[in-house]
Order: sequence, then structure tokens, then C-alpha cells
Amino acid sequence: MGQTLVVVGHGMVGHRLLEALAERSAFAGAGGGTGWSVVVLAEEARPAYDRVHLSSLFTGAAPADLSLVAPDFLRRHGVDLRLGDPAVHLDTVARRVTAASGAVFGYDALVLATGSYPFVPPIPGADASGCFSYRTVEDVDAITVAAAAARTGVVVGGGLLGLEAAGALRTLGLETHVVEFAERLMPLQVDAGGAAALRSTIEDMGVGVHTGVGAKEVLTAADGRVRGLRLSSGETIDADLVVFSAGVRPRDRLARESGLATGDRGGILVDAQCRTGDRHVFAIGECARTVDGRVHGLVGPGYRMAEAVADALAGPGTTVFTGADSSTKLKLMGADVASFGDPFAEEGAEGEAVAVIFADERSGVYKKLLLGADGRLLGGILVGDAAAYGALQPHAGADRPLPAPAEAFLLPADAATAASGSGGALPGAEALPDEAVLCSCHNVTKGRVRAAVTEQGAVDLAGVKRCTKAGTGCGGCVGSLQAVLDAELAAAGIPRRPGICPHFEHSRSELYELIRTEHVRTFSELLERFGVPGVTDGCAVCKPVVANCLAALGPELGLRHVLDGEQATLQDSNDLFLANLQKDGTYSVVPRIPGGEITPEGLIAIAEVARDFGLYTKITGGQRIDLFGATRERLPAIWRRLVAAGFESGQAYGKSLRTVKSCVGAKFCRFGQGDSVQLAIDLELRYRGLRTPHKIKGGVSGCLRECAEARGKDLGVIATASGWNLYVCGNGGTTPRHADLLAADLSAAELFRLIDRFLMYYVRTAERLERTAAWIERLDGGLEHLRQVLVEDSLGLCTELEAMMDRHVAAYRDEWQAVLDDPAALARFEAPRDAATAAADLEIGRGRVAFLPDGTEAALFKDPSGAVHVVGNRDPFSGADVLADGILGERDGAPVVASPMYKQEFDLRTGASVDDPEVTVPVLSIPAPAKGFVI
Repeated sequence: MGQTLVVVGHGMVGHRLLEALAERSAFAGAGGGTGWSVVVLAEEARPAYDRVHLSSLFTGAAPADLSLVAPDFLRRHGVDLRLGDPAVHLDTVARRVTAASGAVFGYDALVLATGSYPFVPPIPGADASGCFSYRTVEDVDAITVAAAAARTGVVVGGGLLGLEAAGALRTLGLETHVVEFAERLMPLQVDAGGAAALRSTIEDMGVGVHTGVGAKEVLTAADGRVRGLRLSSGETIDADLVVFSAGVRPRDRLARESGLATGDRGGILVDAQCRTGDRHVFAIGECARTVDGRVHGLVGPGYRMAEAVADALAGPGTTVFTGADSSTKLKLMGADVASFGDPFAEEGAEGEAVAVIFADERSGVYKKLLLGADGRLLGGILVGDAAAYGALQPHAGADRPLPAPAEAFLLPADAATAASGSGGALPGAEALPDEAVLCSCHNVTKGRVRAAVTEQGAVDLAGVKRCTKAGTGCGGCVGSLQAVLDAELAAAGIPRRPGICPHFEHSRSELYELIRTEHVRTFSELLERFGVPGVTDGCAVCKPVVANCLAALGPELGLRHVLDGEQATLQDSNDLFLANLQKDGTYSVVPRIPGGEITPEGLIAIAEVARDFGLYTKITGGQRIDLFGATRERLPAIWRRLVAAGFESGQAYGKSLRTVKSCVGAKFCRFGQGDSVQLAIDLELRYRGLRTPHKIKGGVSGCLRECAEARGKDLGVIATASGWNLYVCGNGGTTPRHADLLAADLSAAELFRLIDRFLMYYVRTAERLERTAAWIERLDGGLEHLRQVLVEDSLGLCTELEAMMDRHVAAYRDEWQAVLDDPAALARFEAPRDAATAAADLEIGRGRVAFLPDGTEAALFKDPSGAVHVVGNRDPFSGADVLADGILGERDGAPVVASPMYKQEFDLRTGASVDDPEVTVPVLSIPAPAKGFVI
């Protein structure tokens, strides 16, 4: 017979214990058996979720995105998870636990994973309306609601969580202050120099920083709501909202009341196997005080403890926990901060640590490495630029010298290359032994990563993450993982897929995965963190690809519109102006007509727009009406008329769903077996706006006569007597391909669920400009692979894919209407102005048409350095005046613009075509340029 294990708490560490038991095949399972039968008593009303990325909820992520529980995990292993029913009493003599519901559970083994609770200073007013902690999803919800009616917020605590909370308040639009009792921010992670650099960066963002003072009293108004915070210095900060993030305390009450030993400063005392004084009871995570005398507040040590307990319960019992790496890397309010090893080792004495420091106050960068007398890395601090973290962290505390001079890790790229002789790459992972830990969150060694490649067939970063879990915690080890992956692929003679362009050594699917898992929200951040070292800008290849990924992940990242902020500078001309560029430089406009169904009033409205604006009209192959000949500045007026008539963007310009064609089906046809018109409308409205690696088209036929030619589409649906047949990956393009039958006789609900999975899997895994027809041919296993993943859920992704599609549908907003509602976006469509005025408000990375005093039509660009370039606007290859609408980028260090017409690039310094140096555009200048611009 099996034994009963009770786990008290279902946070990150509690769930890691369940996963570790599953890896050891230790469960009795849903059907019973000789392993452990597990009951989990959880205080929160939701299963375990990722608290490390809790702040992503403030930028549009949904709680479901943070879930750590794989689909069907609990049912498959027979785990009895009782949400909202915490343990309230523990009897270690009788070995029984009583839950809040009154239920009593006997146990053979008990694991306390109760975590910690936020410390709130015992000051007057701390319980007033408008005071919050920052620890749970519910805390985030409460803060978000309160912030809507607030103007100023104060965070009490300047540590990791405190600065995260401050960033959240700033994201919510509040004037923000941080109060820290210590003399510097993040006193447990960074030294005075690092804290000064961090403070400077944060204050530059408009956040008030108050250090060396404590909170003395929360001031309240007559209605009991917060109106300010009085500090120990006597200063008062006017505020409507206070967030306490002043540290945490172990949740050890249950243990103390049951007679288990706890530390003087809290925490359940445990041995190297995380066993308490009672051999049947273990404690893990933030509630435990371990043999090194510490309570560990990071998730990585908690995971190590969980693995030690799992090994004691179901393994050889040889895994022990005697301490853990407290390294951490994160981005706080836009500033990279990392610490590793022992960054506070005593300096200067004979035989003790020597500090190597690089500081640049201009850019808020501070880097410090502490080296032993024998060249070993003891610890370090990185603020403002943590790119070297992945290469340094595995060496911290190791019994070996650094593989290169410290300068190679600290100096800017050019100087570091000279110091290391590395040719630009940071030394590090390739010099590590197999036992070196690369991922401290999940205790993954270099050897395990190598095995994922050599034994489990991982060929990309996503595969390494799936096989090992490395890189799925804080993400700080991603650079090291990539280095080991590349080295193993090279050693095995497996060519690494080339990057999409000279600026990234990643494929489109890898960039999508990095943006998704690392919550990257801008091209600049992606280029800085994952671009080729030394590049300062992208190009006409990578910028649209990243724009497409950001748009596809918009609901996950909290991004609203493809033309918001920096995103606008990435777009190709079609996406920039939400219309299709034609050979003469004008644009065509295609309103959406779902399923081809249109009313007489709709036809009249389109006809009147075409007549009034002098546009040529054409019925498209996708059952829509195309309006040709619109100039850029007239597009908003055309959209305004169409939107008022009930139309929206048909997105004929985007890498997205174009149309879902239909026959008349059962509504009129005597052979029709299904209402193909209504289904086509429903499909088009559900998937409209979804950005995909290439354009996709759909078709619905009401019977097997196939009048809608559904099997020539990326998505084809054909009605049968028993439901709907779904065909995928057809293509009527240059290499026609019939779609394959993925599933037959589906109900409408089953059909939509399967299409949700199909589209999101395609978005996740396809490469740049890869149609579904080419994608399925490239997939190992082809159609059978798709069936296993999408129908049988072999990768456990289906719930996640469906949830992502649901969030896309919920976040949809017509892109034409969004521009009409946004004065800043509308300004991009304005008629050309004089060059001096246009130069004064140029966006970095994007061009503008302007006229010089002599009437010459010019294209103006501002590159990332702030320099303004002026060239003629006419594309010499096509004769159209369109260069200002091109994508600004770099080629071999030179600023270039790619013509939107045929993508030829022109050097903005010389005007010469990069593709054909004999073809040039005139380089012009602006008389008396606006002050502050370099021409």
C-alpha cells in the first residue's frame, strides 16, 4: 500500500517538490499504487504561480500566464489539491493536520512549504484604506484598482520587491517615491557604488528616493483614507497610496505551536535534508532556517530544498542542502541589476579580496568584481549593464581562476575584446567544467545542458529549456545556456541555424521565444540583451520581424497598438500606414467584409468613398473590395468615413489573417450541408488582427463540392453530414499545395479549439516569412507531428495555446480606429512640411517627408545617435517618392534606409545604393537647421 504525504502550501517551492517527486516516479497516481498519495493544503484560491514575474500583471499579463502547473499534472499524478483551505493545526504526535474547513488528514510524511508573510512596520495608520502589501495576485489587483483614483504612491522598502513595486506604481501612472531605512537602495545585493548608480538611474525616471529614513506614520484623511506618509526625519510625503515592501518574515506559526524548533529570529530549524526535529516533518522555502543559519528569500535555494526532500522521500537520500547561491539578476525600473557570489567580501587585507571596478556615471553603469589572491572570482555586482552576468555567475565561488582578465568582463565591448583576445565574445561558459551550475534557480549544471543537446536532441534554446528547466526562472543564465548550446552543436557538426540578419544570431522563432519568456517589450531592449555585440541599430529584416513578434505577443506583454511608441519605427511601410503600398507610391485600402457578406448600405458607403476620393475599385479574390490610389495624408479621412459606416481594417497590409472565403452553403445552396457563410464570418472575426509569420488565408465550403476552394488555404473547413472537416497548411502561392486533413467531423466548438491551437503553434514555431505550407514540410514529422501536438497534446501546450488565443481575442481593437483616436499617431499622416520644422520633431528611427526652401522634396531621418540625415525622397529604382517611408537601420556601421518599394538600401552619408553603388540619391542639407541637431 502507498503512504500519505501532506504538503502545506502550494507556492513556487511547494509545487517544485511535486515536480521533483514526479521526476522520481514517486506518486501512487490517480489509480492508486505503492508510491505517495499526496494532499496539498493551499491558502490561496489559485494553484502555484510565478511570483518572480508578478509585476508583469501590471503590464497586461493575465494570472493564468504565471501558472506553474502543467495541464493535467495534478490529475495525472493523483494529487489532491485543496485550494483556499490552509492548515490551521498540526499534531505531530498523532501525525494529523487539520485544515480550515475542518477536514483532518493523517500523514506518513509532512512538508511545510508555508513561505513567508510581508513585514508591515508597526506604525500608526498602517492599516488605513490605501495601504497595501505586494506579494500576491490579489495584492496586484487591489493596487491596480486603488491606483486608478490616486496620483501619488509611496513604497516603503528599497529592496528587490520594493523597487519592483515602485516600478509597478510608475507603470500605473503614479508619481512615485521609495523610502528605504538603510543608507542605500538594495542593501543586501549591492554596495555603495552600485546603489549610487542605481539611485541615479531611478531618479532620472522621476522617482523620489529617500534613504536613511524610516516610515513613522501613515497620515489619513477624515474618511480614513491615506493622505500622506510622515518619515522619521520629520519630512512628509503627500500620497494617496502606500505599499509596504519592507521585507518578509517566515511563516512558522504552525510549526511553533506544534512544538517544532524555530530560530531566534524565526524560521523552522531543519537539517541538511530539510528535516525538522521530527523525522516525519520537513520544511522548505522561506519558512525554513537551514543549516547555514539563514532563511533564504530567493526561489533558487527553495527549489534546491525541494529536491533534497524529494530525494529523501523517494530517492537514494543523498541530496543535501547546506547552503545555496544567492545570485540574482533582474531589471528594476529599466535598470539591469545583478549580484553573485559574495560581493561584500572584505577588501584590502593581505591574502583577501581585491576589487576590480568599472564605473561610468554618465550612463549609470557600475561593475565590480572581487577576486581572491589566486585569481578566483569571489563575487561581483553589476548595475546598469549586466550583460556579463551569465558568463561570470558560474565562476563565482568556484575553485578555479577566471578564464580571462577581469577587464574582459567589465570594460565596454571594444576594450573588453582587446583585453580578452576573444574577438568580441565574453569568455566564460566554454571554460566551465560539467559540474558547474549554470542555472541556480533550478540547479542545472553545464553537464545537464550538454546532455540535453547530445542525448535528448535539443537544437535550440527553447529545447534546452524544455529538457532541463534552465532559463525558466529569473532568466539570468540565458546567455550561458546559448553559449553551451552553440558549442555542443558545433562539436557535433550540427550547423546552427543562421540568424535572421547580421544584427541577431537568432531565428525568428528564437526571437519570439526570447520576447515571450523574457517579457521583452521593445526592440531596443532585445537588441541590447540579445543582439550581436557592438551593433547599435537593426535593419529592414530584423525590425519588421521583431515588430511582428511584439504585435503577436501584445496581449501577453501589455502592448496596445502596432504604432505605439518605438514600435512605429520598426514597421514596414504597409504596417506603418495600415494600407498597401502600390507601385506609384499611393496606397490601397481594404475594409473587412467577413465571409464576403455585405449589406446594400455597406456597398453604397464604399461606393461613395471611392467616388468622393477618386479611388479605383476592384473585387479581390478573397471576396472584398479594394480601393486604390489613396495618398498617405488622405488615409485617415478615408478610414473615418468607412469606420462611420461600420467597417474596420481588413488588415490586407499585415502578416496576419487576410480573409476567410466562403460559398453560400446551407443558407441558399441545395447541396449545402453546413452554414459556411456564418462559420466564415465567425472564423474571420475571431482571428482578425492576429500577427503571424506570414499572411494566412482561410476558406469554408458548405459541402464536398468545395466551391470556396478551402483546400487551397492555410485554414480550410469543409462541411460534412456529421460536422466539419479541418484542413491545414494549403497554399495557392508560387508552389501550390493542397491542405492536409487534420481532424474530421468536428463540432463548431471542437473546430475553434483546434484552430486556436494550430494558429498559436504556428506563430510560436515558424520562421521569418514562412507560409504554413513550407512550415509543415519543415516540421519533423509533418502532419503527424501536428496531430500529436495539437490533438493529443504531446507537449502539454494546448491549454496554454488556447489561453493565448483567448487573450488575443479579448484584446482586439480595430487598428484604423486606434489611429483616429490618437493625435500622435495621426500626426504621422500629415502632409509634408518645411524641412526645418520637420527636423525639429523627428522620431528616432523613422523618416519624414519635407520640402526644402527651393521646393525639393526631401526625406529626413534621425538615427540612434541623434544625427539627422537628409536625402532626396525619390527612389531611383521605382521612380516613386517613398524613401521617407523606408526603414532606418545600419549596414556595417553605416546608417542606411531601405526603400519600402523593393528594399534596396541607400547609405545616408553618401546617397549611394548599397546594392548598386552606381545608383545614388542626392544628399541634401537644411539651411539653418534646428538648434541641437547635427546635420
